[in-house]
Amino acid sequence: MACANSSAAPSQEVVPAAPVATSSPVVQPLPKPTPTPARTLEPIDVRVAGQFTQGGWIRGTVTGDVARLTLGDSAIAVAPDGTFFAGLDRDAAEQYALVAKFSDGRKIARTVPVRARDWNIQHVDIARRPGGATEAFMRIRRPELAQIVAARAETTGAEGWRQDFIWPVKARISGMFGRQRIYRGEPGGYHSGIDIAGGAGTTYVAPADGVVVLATREPFSLEGYLLMIDHGNGLNSAFLHNSEILVSEGEKVAQGQPIGRIGATGRATGPHLHWSVKWNDARLDPILLTGPM
Repeated sequence: MACANSSAAPSQEVVPAAPVATSSPVVQPLPKPTPTPARTLEPIDVRVAGQFTQGGWIRGTVTGDVARLTLGDSAIAVAPDGTFFAGLDRDAAEQYALVAKFSDGRKIARTVPVRARDWNIQHVDIARRPGGATEAFMRIRRPELAQIVAARAETTGAEGWRQDFIWPVKARISGMFGRQRIYRGEPGGYHSGIDIAGGAGTTYVAPADGVVVLATREPFSLEGYLLMIDHGNGLNSAFLHNSEILVSEGEKVAQGQPIGRIGATGRATGPHLHWSVKWNDARLDPILLTGPM
């Protein structure tokens, strides 16, 4: 009996589908931001001391990276260690603003009071000499003034401005700083220094360290043999009417070192030392740097 031919396809196994996940994904919290550290500012300060009077001076220190220091309209040079010097003119106003501006934009302002002084003023009932200097005299005087201005403009790096000044010579004081005559209401020039009536040929010394910026080889018309010393930071001394100058231009001098001899050269009525001190354009009273003799 013949068998039937089976041509039917084999049965297929059905594989069940994988179950679909229905749970929510796990969300990781974001890290908290690291707080920015607070900026620490460098301490700043300005301190001053000195003679707060007309013809006086101040020394001080500034803490911090100072970009500019001013007293009124005058710029003050600050040394690398933060110390400074400034002068108060004979005719200084009653107060000035001392302003320090720092590189980070901060600012400190201090008020510097200035005590007025009772100057020796003489009122004379005669007219001031008319006409002024002649042109013949000014042809001589202009080159002398140019040398004085150039000497005062020199920057030598001297540090005598840090010192307490000493008297160049001890003798009778014959002329005080600041005295002035008024000619029938018209003021004459005031005495710009202090006169010390030492004898002719008396040796005097440097009141502070410095560098010689002018030592004339010929006498000037008014000052005679003139010696000028830079003490640094805009402070300088001038010594007039010398009979002899003992140092040379460019020479460093130390406080107490002999630098000249008293004379009567130039416009002088007798042997004496005229000592004047300037800080930039301000004229200072030497006795306020040394103390009484």
